Amino acid sequence: MPRQAAHLRGGHQLALLEGSREFFPALVSAMDAARHTVQLETYIFDFTGAGAQVGEALVRAAQRGVRTQVVVDGLGTDEPSAEWRMRLELAGVRWRVFSPVKLWGLLLPTRWRRLHRKLCVVDGTLAFCGGINILDDFHDPSYGVLDAPRFDFAVQVTGPLVAQIAATMDVLWQRLQAVRDLRQHDLHDAVNILLSPKSWPVPVATDFVATSAGTTSAALVLRDNLRSRMRIEAAYLRAIAGAQHEIIIANAYFVPGFRLRKALVAAAQRGGRVRLLLQGRYEYFMQYYAARPVYGVLLGAGVEIFEYAPSFLHAKVAVIDGHWATVGSSNLDPLSLLLAREANVVVSDSSFAASLHGRLHRAMEEEGRPMDPAQYASRPVRQRAMEYVAMLVMRLMLRVSGKRY
Repeated sequence: MPRQAAHLRGGHQLALLEGSREFFPALVSAMDAARHTVQLETYIFDFTGAGAQVGEALVRAAQRGVRTQVVVDGLGTDEPSAEWRMRLELAGVRWRVFSPVKLWGLLLPTRWRRLHRKLCVVDGTLAFCGGINILDDFHDPSYGVLDAPRFDFAVQVTGPLVAQIAATMDVLWQRLQAVRDLRQHDLHDAVNILLSPKSWPVPVATDFVATSAGTTSAALVLRDNLRSRMRIEAAYLRAIAGAQHEIIIANAYFVPGFRLRKALVAAAQRGGRVRLLLQGRYEYFMQYYAARPVYGVLLGAGVEIFEYAPSFLHAKVAVIDGHWATVGSSNLDPLSLLLAREANVVVSDSSFAASLHGRLHRAMEEEGRPMDPAQYASRPVRQRAMEYVAMLVMRLMLRVSGKRY
């Protein structure tokens, strides 16, 4: 059993949010009520459609004098338009880019490490965590207008966890600020930031401002390239190892390593029902085809696999035995588990788990295509060849980056 476990703490209130149609109104409402600070991190910030509503809320907050900080990923987010750059700058929104990438930069394995977290904290009292980018549910930067909304989740949190989320965001902000000062040759400020006690320790909840008391137990589980390299995978493995009745996992890019495959097979062989809701529409070559070679072992053990068909599945969530649940940004593939900065909230609460369970059950039964083991076994040679190529490319990338999976 994994040594690293999520430390659950009580005193939280949580609300499950599905898609940008639920997430954005909650986020905008919180920003419009902000009095002191707004901290936002996202992999993609796209101002198309509903994404502009979040941009407008950031501008309004900054214009009121709220300290407004945004961090986006240098690969996931394109440069904002000239109009939006001017609006954000004039309003006073502080905008930073994590690991900016030029085309040649992608040749360096260190540049494959991305900021994939989706986090927001408002006034140190309310937080959001999940898999939803600042991206309209019906818009995709690569595929245009979608026929159905993207399937994804976030969670709104109040309680002690908020301070921990704010602290980890502050650590990243300070480091990005230090790098910015170094590039501007402001060595004095950069050294002060890097030597500051706030810049290096593992974030801990220290200054949560109490709001209404909650009863739910929850934990923040982070993944980075320093002291938290295996914690998200360990949280999954521990929960799966203890499962007695049912496991439901919805994951966009599902390429589980040996330990995770073994744990799911063992759970099914113990007599538990194991169901996976996975991506059913082609999005990216490597993630789509590299997942399929592992399906045979899982199907053979009795694991049920459903492919989500109406739109892109972007969720990274799970429910186990009706009380353990997680919502976050981490896919169960090597790019997320070994290279990207990720954040998941783990919850122990039967009411919250039931809400997520209901939405996933409906998606599987009404919108998922069940995978037939016999049909999978007889898939065409051409498809098998593409799966082999995708898996080979993924393994080559991991070998170049120095990671094992």
